[in-house]
Amino acid sequence: MLQSFRFLSREVRGMHQAAYLLAVFSLGSQILALLRDRLLAAAFGAGHTLDVYYAAFRVPDLIFATVASLLSLYALLPILTRLRQEGEDTMVAFLRSMLVAFFSVMAFVGMVAYILAPVIAPLVAPGIAADAAGKTELILLMRILLLQPILLGASNTIAALTQLRHRFILYSVSPLLYNLGIIFGAVVLYPHWGIAGLGWGVVFGAFMHLMVQVPFFFEEKSAPSLPLSRIIAGAREVISLSIPRTLALSSAQISLLVITAIASLLVPGSIAVFTFAFNLQAVPLTIIGVSYSVAAFPTLAHLYAQGKQGEFVAYIEAALRHIIFWSIPAMVLMIVLRAQIVRVILGAGAFGWDATRLTAAALALFMIALTAQSITLLIARTYYATGNTKKPLYYGMANIAVSIAAAGGTTLLFQKSPIFHAFIESLLRVENVPGTTVLMLTLSLALGSIAQFAIGYFYFARDFALDMRQVARLTFQSSAASIIGGASAYQVLAFSGYIVEGRTTIGIFAQGLAAGLIGLAVTTFVLALLKNVELDEAITALKQRFIRKAPALEPSNTA
Repeated sequence: MLQSFRFLSREVRGMHQAAYLLAVFSLGSQILALLRDRLLAAAFGAGHTLDVYYAAFRVPDLIFATVASLLSLYALLPILTRLRQEGEDTMVAFLRSMLVAFFSVMAFVGMVAYILAPVIAPLVAPGIAADAAGKTELILLMRILLLQPILLGASNTIAALTQLRHRFILYSVSPLLYNLGIIFGAVVLYPHWGIAGLGWGVVFGAFMHLMVQVPFFFEEKSAPSLPLSRIIAGAREVISLSIPRTLALSSAQISLLVITAIASLLVPGSIAVFTFAFNLQAVPLTIIGVSYSVAAFPTLAHLYAQGKQGEFVAYIEAALRHIIFWSIPAMVLMIVLRAQIVRVILGAGAFGWDATRLTAAALALFMIALTAQSITLLIARTYYATGNTKKPLYYGMANIAVSIAAAGGTTLLFQKSPIFHAFIESLLRVENVPGTTVLMLTLSLALGSIAQFAIGYFYFARDFALDMRQVARLTFQSSAASIIGGASAYQVLAFSGYIVEGRTTIGIFAQGLAAGLIGLAVTTFVLALLKNVELDEAITALKQRFIRKAPALEPSNTA
């Protein structure tokens, strides 16, 4: 049976080709995620049920960030790279020992959280827990979802070896299966088991996320056993590297915990609107930022371990340039097309026009931080490749400080200042829509991400002696082309509004598609006029990957 799926373990070399492959699979995974959100939006709308559902994730996600990430693949991979030089079987034996330790610790943590769920629930979502029925649902769902971090954490531990082998297809299939499991829960399990069915769908998806990698992992040849002292020493090294990253991830989850708690005190549906917009902005972030940073990470770790400083820096610069190249146009076009995107993806059933307008406004605020977030992912993975996990933590602390402070400050200002209130609603076109206070929470997270990027990028460029001239040149070209392309898309929307029915899904889709294609075409044309280097590199890489077989594309000397 394993032979039938051998293509999943095929190695992919070359940063751009790996990044585009990851982007294709990420797009597939995000399409499933959007289908999942559409099903949930249509069935429940932006209301109480989805508030409970999304709030229930906060504690499992925090456990994943604080405990499961102690065996993060980003801490494991540099150590596995070094152990690989001693022998493949030694490396695999060490990873198997870490997996056993992981399950033991996570089982204990999960049991404690299960027992304390009635105490934790009012802290996570005080607005929901104030109602007895809502509290009962929240506790039930939270307890079911405690299985998720165990399964996903184990999968991510195994993924360290998957990435080391450059098995990017296998690595990319797991999220597809995860989203399929959630969809299965919403479509099949919910009608029979109620809200518990949604939780078991998530668990089933996490189980498939793990199991698709397990056969290939146990196929690896392993040394019979390692001395206990060797395992303990290696575990200490992994944990010492992971602790700063774990704290960084925890800070992000703390921000979400605080924001979820605030949103639970607002009008019903605020958590759902926030989460829908958050999931939508994750699509370009995953396709662009995650794909490039994941594709670059194994090679960066290898080049650094080999002491090839020049190639290491060239690889960083190449990844950085292409993240900027793709993310700025995506940011501009998604802001322009936000209403069409939200309505086509989520606009069905119980998800009404007010929810559409509010989610679209929240999406626009999230999108202003897209490029910053994408680059931050590369910054973090570059430091992880060098074994330095502390600096990303410091930058992440700026995120949590700004996000939480802004959440309180902007919410208070929005409620107390009629001028500011009217300005924001007018700017985002949500006048007379109830529940607009939630927009301050999305703005706060965006501001935190931008602050993290600003601080991180300054030290990142300095620490690795990056040549910022190419980045400055690209930023100007991409921004200019994107603004012109975005303006063109906006004009198409304005013109097509007179001839296309704007109240039907087909009409909105056609309107958005036409505007998006023309905006993208204009952006590409302007970049071509500017003789953009990254455009040529992207076209070359796509041809090599999808048109003809050719050697892997390496970083340009202009990087």
